[in-house]
Amino acid sequence: MRRRVSGIVGFGFVLAFLLGISPAGLCAQDTSGGRRFKSVHGTLDAVDLQLNGVIMRTDEGKRVAWKFDKAVIAQLTGFKPGDPMVVIYREKGKDKAVTALAFPGAAATAVYVNTTGQRVELVSGPMVNGACGAPADTPPNVTTIPMGGRADTADACWCCAPAGETCTPANKTGAGRAFLTNCYK
Repeated sequence: MRRRVSGIVGFGFVLAFLLGISPAGLCAQDTSGGRRFKSVHGTLDAVDLQLNGVIMRTDEGKRVAWKFDKAVIAQLTGFKPGDPMVVIYREKGKDKAVTALAFPGAAATAVYVNTTGQRVELVSGPMVNGACGAPADTPPNVTTIPMGGRADTADACWCCAPAGETCTPANKTGAGRAFLTNCYK
């Protein structure tokens, strides 16, 4: 596993160099899972089909690159530079494990597309005290999404977990299309 993560990071620095992007803005995927939830908001700058890379310009004007599986990249053909996007990830140390790549406004409701390569659970629920991430008094809603399948939710918060597992909905839901890339307990 350590070797695979190192290879992804190495690939990322090559991608950043070729695209003229600061390596400090480069975020590699890590499947070990973390506990801090974060997101990067910005606009799509480009999709590199050969390198399976997505380049975005953050709301702060910084160019950052993300590497995804071919299944995710194949879903992005309808999006164009300038489209709003959000990358949702977990942070563990210096590594960032991407959970989803979202395009706000790309759908009238919150639609989640499973591009993880396995069956997953979309877990959703209400905000608690005005925020996502705290356990609610009511049980969460759980929707199983098959590989390549889609699901939606009207709940205020969401997370995704491997099939048969659960998680605490810590991400804010928004109208648009989100491509799930990795789901964690």
